[in-house]
Amino acid sequence: MAEEVQEQVGADFFPPDPPLVDLPIDTHDRGFYDGFSREVTIPSKIIVSLIILWAIFFPVSANETLSVANSTIISTFSGWYVYLVAALMLTCFGLALFPKAGELRIGPPDEKAEFSRFSWFAMLFGAGIGIGMLTYSTGEPLAHFSNNPDIIRGTLEARSAEAVEPAYMYTFLHWGFAAWCTYALVGLAIGYVAYRRNLPLTIRSSLAPLFGTTMSGIAGHLVDIVAVVATILGVAVTMGLGVEQFVAGLNRVGMGDWLISDEGTASSAAIIISLVVLVGASTISALSGVGRGIKWLSNLNMGLSFALLVLFLVAGSGIFGLTLLVTGVWDYLVTLPAHSLTLFEDTGTAMSAALVQWQLDWSVFYWAWWIAFAPFVGMFIARISRGRTVREYIFGVVLVPSLMCFVWMTIVGGTAIDLELSGVANGSIVDANMSDQLFATLAVLLSPEVAMLVSGLVVILLMTYLITSADSAILIINTINGAGEDEGTRRYHILFWGAALAFMVGSMLILGGIDAIRITMIIGALPFSFVVALMAISIIKAVVFDLIRKKHGVPTTAEACEAWDGKVTPAE
Repeated sequence: MAEEVQEQVGADFFPPDPPLVDLPIDTHDRGFYDGFSREVTIPSKIIVSLIILWAIFFPVSANETLSVANSTIISTFSGWYVYLVAALMLTCFGLALFPKAGELRIGPPDEKAEFSRFSWFAMLFGAGIGIGMLTYSTGEPLAHFSNNPDIIRGTLEARSAEAVEPAYMYTFLHWGFAAWCTYALVGLAIGYVAYRRNLPLTIRSSLAPLFGTTMSGIAGHLVDIVAVVATILGVAVTMGLGVEQFVAGLNRVGMGDWLISDEGTASSAAIIISLVVLVGASTISALSGVGRGIKWLSNLNMGLSFALLVLFLVAGSGIFGLTLLVTGVWDYLVTLPAHSLTLFEDTGTAMSAALVQWQLDWSVFYWAWWIAFAPFVGMFIARISRGRTVREYIFGVVLVPSLMCFVWMTIVGGTAIDLELSGVANGSIVDANMSDQLFATLAVLLSPEVAMLVSGLVVILLMTYLITSADSAILIINTINGAGEDEGTRRYHILFWGAALAFMVGSMLILGGIDAIRITMIIGALPFSFVVALMAISIIKAVVFDLIRKKHGVPTTAEACEAWDGKVTPAE
């Protein structure tokens, strides 16, 4: 009986029926696509392949189209991105703070957490510290130190001591709750129905509370296709940043000037060779499965990350960074509501145009990046969070990684800023290419021999992050294409997505650098942003209806539905 009922949205829903606990998704049962949904996998491959072929064979057309998109489509939807992310933050904290909603468990009521709190936090740390952090830990504070809305308005002088605190206020705005509430909500929407209602661990299941068994058909296929394409584009940005910094690091440790082009970015040859090595290694890691390659590399990542952080804390400007951490967090929390809802408008003045461009280059880019990355990170977080209460889940997923990002930004970036303010760096850090600023900081901070050694360790850390990001993304894509099932032995598909990711990153970097990938990602993330909005509505409905069911004695989990006798027994 329980398997045949679904969510009811009509007028007569007090008490509502038990939740939908069966969402069949057709998968092929033989041949090349055995265990896969061909309706999702084939269109996803075609769309990604067409984007790659377009960039490779029609680079002029691609470049012109991206330029037009950058000035029209992106600016048109900038308000949508800004207000959507603000709504996601409000939804997350609302679910956590509402007493009865926060007590609901991601799984049956009596289920214990699958991982200890320490292990869970460690895995969240791994998700929160990655390629982007290594690039932007120095790059973003230094960028806002040189230019931010306050400097554009003329109230502060660029690269002055007064510009430091606002630089971190805007840095925290981008790397704090906005990012992690987006990931948390996507993960909660997936994990809640997967572990309470035994629905497949895939994107479409998160919309079942809204649309019921409709998600088994074409609508569900479209949702998963959009998620796969968004994931590829989101990971491509991360990989692009990582490859640029990886090449800069190789140049710093003496691997040759041929690695860097005349413009100071990675040369085409360096990009191609790096991608062959890195994506090749990530594909091999993905073929070995989660238990071997990814687990081993994740442990290495954490060890090297802590070692690098301790180095900056001890040898760098540790006290200055910790002071920035305290003041920065306070400024961020006080200004968060206003900054989250601020949308700059071009009123025809040079100042307003500069403010709009700053928001497009930073906030809108980040909001789109987090949304595009959300299927990947959200599914990972959902996998490791079974058994947590909604409140513990949201606070853990949002607060712990945000704090780790803040620590990295202030300790590492603070050292770079302090070296510039004191005159020791003399512009060698702030004027360097963003991908090279971390290595430039090490070169100023340490003796040449030690700087080269530490730079070599950073290159290794970058390599492990690049590999784990790529192989994890490939496995998540295979899970979506496989209707929520693990990747199994689908080797040919792993090879395809590894090659697709390499070609996507390489073609876009060579076509127009990291800006080409950024623009493509912002556009590609747009369809999934509407899915995320529906996921927010869906998880609110799922939680509210489960609370109503509990009040009227109607089962709320798959296990309870199996044992239910159909009688309504209102709770005391």
